[in-house]
Amino acid sequence: MNVKIVENNQELEEAFSVRKTVFVDEQQVPVEEEIDEFENDSTHFVLYDDKRPAGAGRFRVLDAIGKVERICVLKDQRNTGAGKAIMEKIEEYAKSEGLSALKLNAQTQAIPFYEKLGYEVVSEEFLDAGIPHKSMKKQI
Repeated sequence: MNVKIVENNQELEEAFSVRKTVFVDEQQVPVEEEIDEFENDSTHFVLYDDKRPAGAGRFRVLDAIGKVERICVLKDQRNTGAGKAIMEKIEEYAKSEGLSALKLNAQTQAIPFYEKLGYEVVSEEFLDAGIPHKSMKKQI
């Protein structure tokens, strides 16, 4: 497995393809909510299993805090360390950008995954695209 920062249109399309498979096809998120107005202001990440795109995520900075978004892994790559690899690469990038804190909005079913990575729940439950979420934060 290799996680890299997206550097060209092909890699971006591969990240979008993974996101569409997970969020639009599996979770029934409307495509117009999944691909949004923040794409051009974000740093994108894609995870490759050999040469096949199998995971993705994006990152942007809001009020001097890194915001981790759209973390996803294809079904056949879950529970392999792929999600952790994406998160570690994003955290490494955030540190290189001089940031000391990260936040994210986790689907409630994914909270245990993020807690293992050191994130703490900082909000009540809310709906995003019809899916229950809680905000989480971590000092890095």
